Amino acid sequence: MVSTNVLAAINSVPGLRYGRSSAVEAEPVKPVPDEHITEIKERVNRFVWGMIQLQLATGMRPGEVRLMRVRDIDMRGKVWEYRPQEHKTEHHGRNRLIFIGPKGQEIVKQFLVADRERYLFSPQAAERERSEHRRANRKTRMTPSQAARAEKANRRRKPGECYTVTSYGRAIHNACEAADITVWSPNQLRHNAATELRKKYDIETVRTILGHATGFTTEVYAELDFAKARSVIGRVG
Repeated sequence: MVSTNVLAAINSVPGLRYGRSSAVEAEPVKPVPDEHITEIKERVNRFVWGMIQLQLATGMRPGEVRLMRVRDIDMRGKVWEYRPQEHKTEHHGRNRLIFIGPKGQEIVKQFLVADRERYLFSPQAAERERSEHRRANRKTRMTPSQAARAEKANRRRKPGECYTVTSYGRAIHNACEAADITVWSPNQLRHNAATELRKKYDIETVRTILGHATGFTTEVYAELDFAKARSVIGRVG
């Protein structure tokens, strides 16, 4: 148990100010150059590419796009609404609402499945497609020894139902190295989206779209912010 005096002393210590202390400061996260995104298109599977494109269209986090399921998306309006099953601000009691406009909807439609509980972006589905493509393009029949090795490899590394933030980032990392370009991370794609949105819209609307906490905490202000964000994404996302 921390004593009252100790707690008061801790609270009296001023916070670190950017550029005003000897503490090591992290480099600001920058958007990914457009050409570096395009460069890896043929080096990732269509599920990873879909997540990349959807992040660009909506500004959502890697941890949000990877968890998309049909059951979490309200498709009744012109602008769809996605409520992630878990998100960064849930412990603050705030709801995360992601708006998906026409561009994003066209991306999502490519991955819709009948099972509402299944993840749209699935490593298992990606592996099935890769195996089917490999079989379809095989020039000669697989030998018994090749079949045995393939079966053993499949048992050893079974893909998950959905990507983790790590496996999603690793897929991009490997593609960047294969393309011999600077490695970038999926979290940077939010900054691409934010940069484009900020060119045309006010900072509060952009913050609402990205799911950042704002100074407005009342339901009235929150609903006004959502209405404006919904309208913006309906035009650009």
